[in-house]
Amino acid sequence: MSPDQRFARWVRAAIVAFCVLFIYFVLADTYMPMTPQARVLRPVVQVAPEVDGRVKAVAVENNQHVEQGDVLFGIDREPYELALHEARLAREAVNRDNTLIEADLAEARANLESARSTADELKSERRRAESLLERQGISRQRFDQIVADEREARAAVEAARARIRYLTVKLGESGDGNLQLRQADNDIEQAELDLSRTLVRAERAGAVSNLQLREGDYVTRGQPVLALVGNRLDLVADLREKSLRHVREGEPARVVFDALPGEVFAARVVSREAGVRAGQIMADGSLADIPTTDRWVRDAQRVRLHLEVEDPPHPLPVSGARATVQLLPEANPLASLFGGLQVHLMSWLHYVY
Repeated sequence: MSPDQRFARWVRAAIVAFCVLFIYFVLADTYMPMTPQARVLRPVVQVAPEVDGRVKAVAVENNQHVEQGDVLFGIDREPYELALHEARLAREAVNRDNTLIEADLAEARANLESARSTADELKSERRRAESLLERQGISRQRFDQIVADEREARAAVEAARARIRYLTVKLGESGDGNLQLRQADNDIEQAELDLSRTLVRAERAGAVSNLQLREGDYVTRGQPVLALVGNRLDLVADLREKSLRHVREGEPARVVFDALPGEVFAARVVSREAGVRAGQIMADGSLADIPTTDRWVRDAQRVRLHLEVEDPPHPLPVSGARATVQLLPEANPLASLFGGLQVHLMSWLHYVY
C-alpha cells in the first residue's frame, strides 16, 4: 500500500470517527446530559447581634463546628442589667402612682357626695326662699344670693363628676389589666430579652467561618460579624435548556466532586429553578433592554437544577466546591449505561485537571 493510500485511509477513519463522536455527543446531550457547571451550596447564616455593645468574650474559633444553641460570643451585660433594673423600678413607680390615683379617686367621690349634699340643701333653701319672696318675707337681694349659691353648688357637683371621670380614665382597669402596669411589664420583658441577647448563640448546627471578632470590639445591632455554614448540602447544576427536555424530578444522577477525584456519588434530581436573572424585567421606568449578539450561534441559556446527594462524603465539601453532574434517565437503560461510563471516565480525568 502506497503512502497516499495509507494517508487516505487515515483521513477516512478520522472522518468516520468524527461523525460517530458528533452523533454520540448530540444524543448524549439530549438523553444523558452531563455538565461540569455544578457547585456545592451549604446554607450560610449571617450571624448578627440583636443588641449593641462591646464584646466581652468570644467562645469559638474560626472553622470550629458548633451545635444549635451553643454560645458564639458574649456582649457586655452591665448596660442591659441596669436597663432591666430601671424597668423594674419604673413598674414600682407605676404601682405607687396608681395607689395615689386611687386615693385621689376616693377623695373625688367623697367631694362629689359633699357637693351633692350642699346642692340639695341649697335647692331646698331656694324653694323656701321662693315662698318667702311671694309673701315679701325676704328681700330680693337675699333671694338672688340664694339662687347664685345653688347654681354654684350644682357646678361644684358637675366639677366633682368630671374629676371622677378623669381619674377613672387615668387609672384604667384595676389589677393586672391596668394599662400602665402592662406597659411597665412590657418594658421589663423587653429589658430581659435584650439582656438574654447579650449571649449570641448558634441558630443551627454548622461551622464558624470568617470570624474576625476579638474581645473589646464594638458590635452593632443587625450588623453581621461572622458566618455559620450549615451541614445540609444542596448541589446545583447548570445545564443547557435543550438538555433538560427529558429530565424529570426524581431521576437518578451521578456526581463527581473536583476535590474527590476517582469517586462517584449517587444523587437524585430534586427540583428545577423557575427562572434565571435574564428572565426578570425590573419595573424601574426604563425601556426594555434587548440583548444582542453578532455571533452566528449564540450561547445557549442555562437552567439550574437542584440535586440531593444520597450518601454525601464526609467531611462535607466546602460551600462553593465544584462538581460534575451526570444525569441518568431511568427510562433508557442504554443511555443509563453510557452515562455511567461517561461519569466514571470524568472521575478519573479529575486526577489530571
